[in-house]
Amino acid sequence: MPISRRESLHALAALGAPALFAAEAPLRAKSIAAIVTEYQKGSHADVLLGKIIEGWKQDGGPGPALKLAGMYVDQFPGGGKDLAKPMAAKHKVPIFDSIAKALALGGDSIAVDGVISIGEHGEYPWNDLGQHLYPRRRFFEEITATLEKHKTSIPVFNDKHLGPAWADAKWMYDRARELKLPFMAGSRLPVSFRKPDAAIPFGAEVEAAVGVGYDGLDIYGSHALECWQSCVERRAGGETGVKTVQCLRGDAMWKAIDSGAVNKSLFETALAAIPHEGLAKIRKDDEAALFRFEYSDGFRGTVVMLGFAATGNAVAWKLKGVAKPQVARFEERTEPRHPHFAYLLKAIERMMHTGRPAYPVERTLLTSGILDRALTSLKRDQKRLETPELAILYRPVDYPHAPKPDLDSDPRK
Repeated sequence: MPISRRESLHALAALGAPALFAAEAPLRAKSIAAIVTEYQKGSHADVLLGKIIEGWKQDGGPGPALKLAGMYVDQFPGGGKDLAKPMAAKHKVPIFDSIAKALALGGDSIAVDGVISIGEHGEYPWNDLGQHLYPRRRFFEEITATLEKHKTSIPVFNDKHLGPAWADAKWMYDRARELKLPFMAGSRLPVSFRKPDAAIPFGAEVEAAVGVGYDGLDIYGSHALECWQSCVERRAGGETGVKTVQCLRGDAMWKAIDSGAVNKSLFETALAAIPHEGLAKIRKDDEAALFRFEYSDGFRGTVVMLGFAATGNAVAWKLKGVAKPQVARFEERTEPRHPHFAYLLKAIERMMHTGRPAYPVERTLLTSGILDRALTSLKRDQKRLETPELAILYRPVDYPHAPKPDLDSDPRK
């Protein structure tokens, strides 16, 4: 059920976040159980759940048609940082000591309309690929075991990428299909603001594209890849999956860029769209890396992770028959209270009310696999890996990203 951009724009006007349901009467709030690693200021739990209980701007104003009915919290940070207990007390939201109890609200049957699982932030180990082992699979195992026990199917949203290890990502996807759960996951950035406000037309012939991202490969590589995929999945022929993945770093990375193996014009266009400290400094950053992957239809994937000398995500592309390349920067605004998370919450809200994902979880499954295989390539001396397991086909939908904000005005207004 695609929603129109006009519908999104009309609803955005007053709130700073769109009400994607153009209903004549207010919707009945759907009750949600939240399963989170930790809840402190600025965490994903804060900027998602905080909008449910305290409004879009987290100031007591209007919010989504959702009700936070109960929580399971895995860790409670010390030093006065924990928000789970004080927010639960303030808003009379019970915290349960197990995921099963959170879904049943302490009773004998499933008592909520949907689940939001946030496996991000907290003290968890890392593996030798550099993946932060958040308990996303463990959360999903317990959620689905509880739903299966009670013979109930309700929508479940998983924050950020699946896994993060590929075996866990694929298990989560297969488990959701087995139980016929409405299942959605992924980054907030594909539905965030874009500058310029641009998108590849559905069915367009894309000659080439280059994405850029920043920060650590596991924590922000997932965002960069989802931004990339949300653009190129719209190309002619639809999504066909990925057959090879490689990650390059150091001299090998810059040799590929300087030799023309990476479209240099598009790389420069994408780089110019984000704040950075200059190419000379980026070249000295040992954390910079290049994700290269080939799709089953022959299209080339290129995402340059710029390390810590840049800040931002962008994708530049060249369409067949169009002389000038286009670029979109994916905005991460912080005020009021990280509004780009509001658009992710709107997509979640839509699924909770319709029982259908707002956009395909296969996008997140594919990008989770690309990232896992890229990190594996890096660990294996930057070898190019065959990836038949990533032959993931899906049909993208025209779900709208956030309308263009006035970036020159005070964002708190």
